[in-house]
Amino acid sequence: MNTVAKYSAIGAAIAVVAGLGITWFASTRVANDDIFAQCRSSVVAGGTGQIGGPFTLTDENGKTVTDKDVITEPSIIYFGYTYCPDVCPLDSARNAEAVAILEGRGYSVTPIFISVDTARDTPETLRAFTELMSPKMIGLTGTPEQIRQASQEYRTYFKVQDPGDPYTLIDHSTQSYLVFPKIGFVEYFNRDTTPEQMADKVGCFVDAWKKAGETAESGN
Repeated sequence: MNTVAKYSAIGAAIAVVAGLGITWFASTRVANDDIFAQCRSSVVAGGTGQIGGPFTLTDENGKTVTDKDVITEPSIIYFGYTYCPDVCPLDSARNAEAVAILEGRGYSVTPIFISVDTARDTPETLRAFTELMSPKMIGLTGTPEQIRQASQEYRTYFKVQDPGDPYTLIDHSTQSYLVFPKIGFVEYFNRDTTPEQMADKVGCFVDAWKKAGETAESGN
């Protein structure tokens, strides 16, 4: 190997090592900056900031509310509809049970049900549904535009199969979203997550959230 080639090879090796070092430092820093790193089990393409955002809807009492009005503590958001024959009641009951388990452990979490059925889910209909599920559950509806906007913010999907049929079914995604005041979305849960698993995971996130808040206060 001539001298030029030798030093070129050494330089390339140094660049690779330096690049790996920068990558390791960056990934370590991201992990260290993430107060929920030890709790996460899902990965969101582009980061958690890609999911969630502001919305203006109507609650089950007919009052216009924003996300800041309803997300006042750790909350679990689900998009569905009350006429759903199976999936929505089961998922909502699971979320309600997880909230009840958490309450028994000393955690306060609010389940939120956002209807994608603007034609049939009136505030009164939602109130009957949420009261059946949990005394803490908040039901939200709105205009087609408002619901579409909220759905887009949370990257959910829904499609009315036959808009002219009063008994139509609605295709929709079934993830539940854990959100915090000011922070927003932090984690999602699939349908196969049990109430106990959800409670354990949410408890981890709430503990980390509270610890970060205490650390921030002590630093002031």
